[in-house]
Amino acid sequence: MASFGWKRKIGEKVSKVTSQQFESQAADEQGLLDNGDADWVREAKRKKGVLLEECLAKSKRLKEEGVALAENERYREAVHKWDEALQLTPEDATLYEMKSQVLMSLQEMFPAVHAAEMAVQRDPHSWEAWQTLGRAQLGLGEITLAIRSFQVALHICPLSSELWNEDLSWARKLEQQKKATKAETGRTSAEGESSEEPIPDYDFESDEILAVCAAIAEKEKVALASKTVVIVSASGEVETVTEKEECATMPDSTVFIKAR
Repeated sequence: MASFGWKRKIGEKVSKVTSQQFESQAADEQGLLDNGDADWVREAKRKKGVLLEECLAKSKRLKEEGVALAENERYREAVHKWDEALQLTPEDATLYEMKSQVLMSLQEMFPAVHAAEMAVQRDPHSWEAWQTLGRAQLGLGEITLAIRSFQVALHICPLSSELWNEDLSWARKLEQQKKATKAETGRTSAEGESSEEPIPDYDFESDEILAVCAAIAEKEKVALASKTVVIVSASGEVETVTEKEECATMPDSTVFIKAR
């Protein structure tokens, strides 16, 4: 069985000249391999760069086609184009922002909010993305969140008159209307509750309740005071016998359990 030290053992039998020649040849071959590896790495990088450029160019073309479709109100087709572009350039925030605008035009508010959030995540410094997010949140009735989004957009772009005069102003107005409606609803509810008749609180210890209980007991006593038995003899004669039982006297009102 060969030992793992066989290279060392064989090397002992090889002359010094032969060994030097072998090492020199091995070094040349290793150099060729190293150059080949370097060429392969350079080629891979080149191909990757070419592929990236092709993806960017195709994504740009799809984006422009989507814009043209959206301008012609062909919103579904525009969303399809931009989804294809996002497969190539998933970090493009403008694609998500435009997609959110189109989805709002289609009255699909939940997907519009999601697309705007994706745009903000990819480019948090884009005031257009924050503006679109705020508008989508208004579409869902999230006024407080929309105001915050508009404020962030204004922090990034404080000179935008559109944000001041249209978006934030409109959101503030809706917030005031919501508060006024809530206050009016609370006031109406309070008035409605005060106009309702209160449920009477019966006193189960009153004399009237005790008198009713006594009357019921008296009626049951009379019903049980006598029992009528019909006896039919073997000859066919019918005889009615009334048996009277002694009944306790009418209970005093003090024996009733007073309910609370």
